[in-house]
Amino acid sequence: MKIVILSRKRSLYSTDALVNACEEHGHEAIVMDPLRCYMNIASHNPSICYKGVEVTDVDAVIPRIGASITFFGCAVVRQFEMMGVYCVNESVAISRSRDKLRSLQLLARKGIGLPVTGFACSTKYTNDLIGMVGGAPLVVKFIEGTQGIGVVLAENTQAAQSLIEAFQGLKANILVQEYIKEAHGSDIRCLVVAGKVIAAMKRSAAQGEFRSNLHRGGTATPIKITPEERSTAVRAANIMGLNVCGVDLLRSNHGPVVMEVNSSPGLEGIEKATGLNIAAQIINFIEKNAKPGNTRTRGKG
Repeated sequence: MKIVILSRKRSLYSTDALVNACEEHGHEAIVMDPLRCYMNIASHNPSICYKGVEVTDVDAVIPRIGASITFFGCAVVRQFEMMGVYCVNESVAISRSRDKLRSLQLLARKGIGLPVTGFACSTKYTNDLIGMVGGAPLVVKFIEGTQGIGVVLAENTQAAQSLIEAFQGLKANILVQEYIKEAHGSDIRCLVVAGKVIAAMKRSAAQGEFRSNLHRGGTATPIKITPEERSTAVRAANIMGLNVCGVDLLRSNHGPVVMEVNSSPGLEGIEKATGLNIAAQIINFIEKNAKPGNTRTRGKG
């Protein structure tokens, strides 16, 4: 099979792991920077060119689209879909999961446990917004943030008021969420492939930090999750429409709550923590499912 990996760099751990897994399974892996692709958006013969050469005979695409290039990256994935190429995660699902507000609304509609979350445009209702999520301490989060960037803990009401008003004054779209104290700065990353949790790790925040992201100095250890946590992760992935994703959970007093569903989860932390070859399992999934036209949206939506 000829498998395209949409990624900015071959040297990234996750990209390199996927390339190695492809080659070990006897497939040809091609790493393409999505920002260097350009497209012919034609009705009867849509095509993609990369560095001056038309891309043809592709069997599957693995999108590793960074948050900063979501718009153009999804356009490239959509073009592959229009060409009938099987994409591990489809463009609609990626864009859906990247919009934090939209994804939380979709999860809430299906009854998935979430932290109490508030969203408003006007600073006139700041105090109501704070009260809605149970008061301080609370978390203020950029809708477009990733890897813990743009996530701030307001420890008291005055700090919360100042943060919300400052961000809204900058015309930034933010969410205000309850702070799950009982999680003690830890969360659970569940790696879901084909509707199954194939690996899970507990991420713990560094000393003096409340964000558990590994990019923020957090540490990772393997963890055994409960049946409820497993079910929640699988349902969240299905609601987003993602075949491969990372679902981040917190253990709250009222059960597991979903913080985020990540359409391009990093493989380094969870592979090292669990000792599992996640990349190989993704390639196994592609081998079973990559067929011409076996795409739900075919670039629609």
